[in-house]
Amino acid sequence: MRIVGGELRGRKFLPPAKNWPTRPTTDFAKEGLYNILQNRIDWEDTKMLDLFGGTGSHSYEAISRGCLDVTYVDQFRAAVTFAKTTAEQFKIDDRMTIVQMDVVKFVKYQKLKFDYIFAGPPYPLEWLDKIPKMIFDQELLAADGLFVLEHSPVHDFKQFPNYKEERKYGTAIFSFFQYATT
Repeated sequence: MRIVGGELRGRKFLPPAKNWPTRPTTDFAKEGLYNILQNRIDWEDTKMLDLFGGTGSHSYEAISRGCLDVTYVDQFRAAVTFAKTTAEQFKIDDRMTIVQMDVVKFVKYQKLKFDYIFAGPPYPLEWLDKIPKMIFDQELLAADGLFVLEHSPVHDFKQFPNYKEERKYGTAIFSFFQYATT
């Protein structure tokens, strides 16, 4: 795995994820997503939330592009340990808050608002379809923020009230959500 853009572009990280319950976003899909985001997000002024953080790939990518405030959340201890170690190796641990916690509990009790939220849950997660509702019900997204959910073609969010668009990269689909503008 590698960072595809920004100051850390080309840096590689190799998670020992053979038996992890994670599914990292491919470099191809991540590069496509961040090419879109680069034109929509002012990274230096963005407070990001990375749910189901796994390897930390999306957190590192956002920081590499200038994000100064990333919160990474995952419940799997080995992934959290790997993310901490990698953040230290990349010397970005001062810009990354790493939380080991169940995503549902984190979302339920979190009081902060985020400008950009990325969620990359395991595709077979039984309650994946409920994630957008959780984010908007708990008002985690800032008024002009962007929420992106990675999922497989099995899921379709086009009828969700705050759905805006989707982008497909192989079997990875990124659904974009925002509050309606008046």
